[in-house]
Amino acid sequence: MPRHSERTQSWRVGVLFSQTGVTSVIEKTQLNGTLLAIEELNSAGGVLGRQIEPVIYDPASEPYRFRDLALQLTNVDKVNVIFGCYMSSTRKAVLPVVERHNALLFYPTLYEGFEFSPNVIYTGAAPNQNSVQLAHFLMESFGKRFYFVGSNYIYPYESNRIMRDLVRQSGGEIIDERYLPLDAVEEDFESVVVDIVKNQPDVIFSTVVGQATAHFYRAYARAGLNSDMIPIASLTTNEADIREMGAEVACGHYTSAPYFEGIETEENECFVARFRARFGADEPVTSGAEAAYFQVHLFAEALKKSGDIGTEVLRNELMGGEYSAPQGRVRIDPDNGHTYLWPRIARVDANGRFVVVATTSSAVKPDPYLVSPQVNDWSLRQFKIMQTAPHMANRSKLK
Repeated sequence: MPRHSERTQSWRVGVLFSQTGVTSVIEKTQLNGTLLAIEELNSAGGVLGRQIEPVIYDPASEPYRFRDLALQLTNVDKVNVIFGCYMSSTRKAVLPVVERHNALLFYPTLYEGFEFSPNVIYTGAAPNQNSVQLAHFLMESFGKRFYFVGSNYIYPYESNRIMRDLVRQSGGEIIDERYLPLDAVEEDFESVVVDIVKNQPDVIFSTVVGQATAHFYRAYARAGLNSDMIPIASLTTNEADIREMGAEVACGHYTSAPYFEGIETEENECFVARFRARFGADEPVTSGAEAAYFQVHLFAEALKKSGDIGTEVLRNELMGGEYSAPQGRVRIDPDNGHTYLWPRIARVDANGRFVVVATTSSAVKPDPYLVSPQVNDWSLRQFKIMQTAPHMANRSKLK
């Protein structure tokens, strides 16, 4: 049964993105993407003549707060649709709540995969939509000696496990693997940078997240390292992080994601213009913000068809749902509740903007369990490297 009677004048939904804490830099962009979509829908008359009413809380980047506020939303606010979560630890904290109360969580963040819940719609990238492509690109462009640096929580450990398998399948080597606290500051990375200089890997794979991302890149640059020597490649570093660290520090490093602010599509140009008009000309537009934006529209399309916000009927309409997102046409896969997305790799230019250097010709079916986790996965046949980075043999190496 729907949570609201026919007399209710709005569709109430929960919104859980951190506005404070170590991951607030990226989560604020996801909050903005969510609010932009809701405001667009409401200005067009809402859904079936009823406005969408967001019930917003700040979980402050703390998993226990996410859990408690998810309980507040389901038990007190009587909300059964929640948009939110960035870190996997926070998703894991909310997951038992939405399953126990048969609510729906829309999760707009890349993650480590190996999960399925009928109570979650996953709109961020699964590993076969970013890790596989990045491993292929880096080994083709730079070499096979990797150094891992990550934050100390679930996602980096699992993401590194996947990348390790991909690299080793191709005869590559993991030089070392280091993890630092989520609240690590620049000085905490000094010993890591010294070790990188000592070992001279071909590439750094970073799963550092939140405010620590800028600290890592700054420590790297302060030690005299740059992308011409050893590039940093990431699945998580985004436009918000670039703004924090500065273009000079970020220049030449790489990120793999389905969306970048500078993608040249009509949908994206309009999206970025609306985002900036609403939140400010300097506000970063990230992959997480784009996923947060389009998942609200996927929800609205399903709600129009169901006329009911109850979980079972709404989920039935969501499966197979499509939307022309800024990254390209996306679709929820009925097989697993994840989303067909458009893998891309981009390099930061001197102005701090991501320039796409490799892209796919069509959306890739999500494979959260990596049934075929090879670097030569079939989806790579449609993955084109547009600008090949300098090969390691032609680069200036450290002495």
